[in-house]
Amino acid sequence: MARPPPLGELPPGYTPPARPATPQILAGSLKAPLWLRAYFQGLLFSLGCGIQRHCGKVLFLGLLAFGALALGLRVAIIETDLEQLWVEAGSRVSQELKYTKEKLGEEAAYTSQMLIQTPRQEGENVLTPEALDLHLQAALTASKVQVSLYGKSWDLNKICYKSGVPLIENGMIERMIEKLFPCVILTPLDCFWEGAKLQGGSAYLPGRPDIQWTNLDPEQLLEELGPFASLEGFRELLDKAQVGQAYVGRPCLHPDDLHCPPSAPNHHSRQAPNVAQELSGGCHGFSHKFMHWQEELLLGGMLPQTPLAHALQSTFLLMSPRQLYEHFRGDYQTHDIGWSEEQAGTVLQAWQRRFVQLAQEALPENASQQIHAFSSTTLDDILHAFSEVSAARVVGGYLLMLAYACVTMLRWDCAQSQGAVGLAGVLLVALAVASGLGLCALLGIAFNAATTQVLPFLALGIGVDDIFLLAHAFTEAPPGTPLQERTGECLQRTGTSVTLTSINNMVAFFMAALVPIPALRAFSLQAAIVVGCNFAAVMLVFPAVLSLDLHRRHCQRLDVLCCFSSPCSARVIQILPQELGNGTVPVGIAHLTATVQAFAHCEASSQHVVTILPPQAHLVPPPSDPLGSELFSPGGSTRDLLGQEEGTGQKAACKSLPCARWSLAHFARSQFAPLLLQSHTKAVVLVLFGALLGLSLYGATLVQDGLALTDVVPRGTKEHAFLSTQLRYFSLYEVALVTQGGFDYAHSQRALFDLHQRFSSLKAVLPPPATQAPRTWLHYYRNWLQGERRGDGQGGCGWQEPGSTEGLQAPWLTTKKLVDKEGLIPPELFYMGLTVWVSSDPLGLAASQANFYPPPPEWLHDKYDTTGENLRIPAAQPLEFAQFPFLLRGLQKTADFVEAIEGARAACAEAGRAGVRAYPSGSPFLFWEQYLGLRRCFLLAVCTLLLCTFLVCALLLLNPWTAALIVLVLAMMTVELFGIMGFLGIKLSAIPVVILVASVGIGVEFTVHVALGFLTAQGSRNLRAARALERTFAPVTDGAISTLLGLLMLAGSNFDFIVRYFFVVLTILTLLGLLHGLVLLPVLLSILGPPPEVVQMYKESAEVLSPPAPQGGGLRWGVASTLPQSFARVTTSMTVALHPPPLPGAYIHPASEEPTWSPAATPAANGPSNLGSRGLCPATG
Repeated sequence: MARPPPLGELPPGYTPPARPATPQILAGSLKAPLWLRAYFQGLLFSLGCGIQRHCGKVLFLGLLAFGALALGLRVAIIETDLEQLWVEAGSRVSQELKYTKEKLGEEAAYTSQMLIQTPRQEGENVLTPEALDLHLQAALTASKVQVSLYGKSWDLNKICYKSGVPLIENGMIERMIEKLFPCVILTPLDCFWEGAKLQGGSAYLPGRPDIQWTNLDPEQLLEELGPFASLEGFRELLDKAQVGQAYVGRPCLHPDDLHCPPSAPNHHSRQAPNVAQELSGGCHGFSHKFMHWQEELLLGGMLPQTPLAHALQSTFLLMSPRQLYEHFRGDYQTHDIGWSEEQAGTVLQAWQRRFVQLAQEALPENASQQIHAFSSTTLDDILHAFSEVSAARVVGGYLLMLAYACVTMLRWDCAQSQGAVGLAGVLLVALAVASGLGLCALLGIAFNAATTQVLPFLALGIGVDDIFLLAHAFTEAPPGTPLQERTGECLQRTGTSVTLTSINNMVAFFMAALVPIPALRAFSLQAAIVVGCNFAAVMLVFPAVLSLDLHRRHCQRLDVLCCFSSPCSARVIQILPQELGNGTVPVGIAHLTATVQAFAHCEASSQHVVTILPPQAHLVPPPSDPLGSELFSPGGSTRDLLGQEEGTGQKAACKSLPCARWSLAHFARSQFAPLLLQSHTKAVVLVLFGALLGLSLYGATLVQDGLALTDVVPRGTKEHAFLSTQLRYFSLYEVALVTQGGFDYAHSQRALFDLHQRFSSLKAVLPPPATQAPRTWLHYYRNWLQGERRGDGQGGCGWQEPGSTEGLQAPWLTTKKLVDKEGLIPPELFYMGLTVWVSSDPLGLAASQANFYPPPPEWLHDKYDTTGENLRIPAAQPLEFAQFPFLLRGLQKTADFVEAIEGARAACAEAGRAGVRAYPSGSPFLFWEQYLGLRRCFLLAVCTLLLCTFLVCALLLLNPWTAALIVLVLAMMTVELFGIMGFLGIKLSAIPVVILVASVGIGVEFTVHVALGFLTAQGSRNLRAARALERTFAPVTDGAISTLLGLLMLAGSNFDFIVRYFFVVLTILTLLGLLHGLVLLPVLLSILGPPPEVVQMYKESAEVLSPPAPQGGGLRWGVASTLPQSFARVTTSMTVALHPPPLPGAYIHPASEEPTWSPAATPAANGPSNLGSRGLCPATG
């Protein structure tokens, strides 16, 4: 138990003066909050003293625990799947996506690789033969791409998506079709013969040159092969698909080309085609009926009623990895390489990367056109690069923070310097961040780009704030604090603030997890856990670091280089106040300030500063000033004793430079607070912040919703150029209207047709050409049946009536009505007819993109079969999944997406009332549906968080008045940040929403310290606001600078998205927090702040009590006959602490054992409260 110094350290002849008049105490009205906070501070004091006693053990165990958690990073998983990152778990979209995957599997039917050509000169027309020549050059280069993997060569013809390969009874024709069947390539070149050059298949027939699409005339080939094989079924298939002469019947771009076929319309005329006229209305693949590429898919920037366009687009479709694996499984080409789906994915990725590279290099630099290439693998690569941790930026950011912490905490006086503490604190926070992320990995929370790119820097900046706060408080400990209680006293004074800010930060990030986006929810949870680890490190481990540094200072060792002794250390002789004359402790707090004259000498031998009190010095009242002189007292620093020292070189050797005495606390005390708290300054501050709030409210109306992919991809890259061009010219999205199970398709045909019609009438849906039937499976199925009926049984199909067990011959097909007058298929024939159509019309099925589940059974009809077995048609099972494909156009802004989504949802809801269960599917519904309720979710989260902040502050501060002012300032910060986003053009998406929600918690860092300092101070509102600024200005400013330094590394990111949506927004938030915490809040507190918790009033004797004359020798109190040439004014303060009931860690000095000390004759202004639990442990300053 610590005891005060013995009486020998006081003036030798000093005797207690006469007891003054009994003080009259006016206790405050908040005794319960005061006692509760004292109790909590007592717990913190006990914690700090315990940590100091076992600092080495605590530091070792803390580092061990945090290091063990950091090892969890080894099992971290980085999620890059867009669906997993952006689709809300458990939402309507998530359930629909799950249903789709259950029926169709995990992958899409194909992947798209795109080429977009634009002129280098803005505004030029691309509908010219020259432009198409360049497009052909680029497309040819891309189509000839080959990669070698696993000892095999992979080209486009092996891995491309082929739509509806038919089953042919003739083996020779089937093998030829397998080699020749074209890849699906949507290109404007398909309007010309040159489109055949992109198809790489070839077949060989004896006596003929190699058959390729450039020389293949299907009609002529069938005529030549007719005498040698039965090809009626194949001929019928080609006729129904309207293949005709395929490519050789189309005009040549260059009729002078030696390979231009004679069947080309312009072969004999040798005239170049009218490109604009040929491309008008779109192009066709080899099948005119089923492969129509609409004009909007091929041409961009078209002007109505003019033959002008500004962009060309070609799209190559590839198989999915599963399709490629299934296609080559068991094939002789892959039997020796252990073929797997993973290998198939690797082949596709390698080909796609090579495709993009060669396509971008296809045209020379001086060409008039430029090519932009993109593939699905390119997007995956961007997301992977976006999610990678930049080791250089992380190391650079932490080194910068280390340098700042070390420099700002270094002092000329080694006994006051804390450079090593700053270094250790930053390293400790870095370890805490790593341990928090490791804990997240162990808990199974997947990492994403926000985690890897932002969280390490944001958490560092937030965590170092509390490090600065504790370090500042530790150096400003009252001189009377016993050495073994320094850490406990530090935690007692600052632990409440640290606890309050950390809890609010955690609550803020937990509330941000309400945002229904998995990526941002994971980021918010990870941030909350990291803040919790930072809190544990700051409150448990960092005090141990401070305790070790205290031992270093006590041993007079150099800072940082602690192995060396300090050549000049300041030794402070404590001048302790004594208890009141009656030996009792008043309830309440009084801060008494007295000014005495003292001599300051610098000894040449030891270079120590020695302070000597003059004899018979009287306690004189301090001079008056607007805020109370005790506010501007030197604070007990040894350097202040040399303020007026002058003379010899020996004295100058110990004298500090004037710049060494400047500090943020000194600036706040002597310049900032007096200026800020003047009446006219307050008025200006209120007017300026009111104007800022008004402008922000206007800016809030400018904020638009949205987050384009171009915002994520780094600017200046080829990928960004492609995405920008695509968004400008080809804003088309493939979507599907999915019908589920749970209803009878056969009896709901009319409702299905109505649903399709309702969906087709949406503003954003691209309508099919007037000459083409709707591209849906139900229309294709009905039209095929009508064609069969008109064909008079030429197909030779047999049907089995419901309930019949024997197959019926073709004549029954010609007599049975397959489609009624209303265009509906008889329900009793619906599922049997579906089996026949799926097996007999593969091109129509592929074009419809129906994706039936369960798939109808295969049925192959052979009209020469005399057994009748294949005349029994198995009925398809009731459908549980089918879809109608659509194209959405004109979706540029988020409002366009929202309108389209709402229309699609309304159409599905209307169909649901008719008994049809359906939902829309596609990327717009996956990634843009969040905006339907994003603002509502944002307002709910912010309001709930503000309420939680109010409750937490009111609970820990035990003052709802102060909590209300804090919440008011935080709400202003959020509104102003939102408004500034509008002026900067930053769109509202899930990411800014998380930052806006988190801004409430981060803003607490800048406000609660000032509010708590004001609440625990005494005196007038101005005086308390000034005292709060003096004590918190330096740590709050250092914390803001540390946060900015942590964010500075984000400015160097390659991704403009990180710079705009994280660095800019968080930097503005930090600056707003600094202004509101150190400018607006003190002004509001000085005007509207709550009353002091405890007010103490004394009636003092007007007579100055003089002690009797001392005996000879020793220090003499009285007027000296001579004075040294110079002197310094020493100000010492006494705080009489509240004497609460015994608390954990508290101790009480018996009054009878204490020397007494008389209060000053003139009552001093009330000082700040240093409410503690240590009884009469004196505290000054």
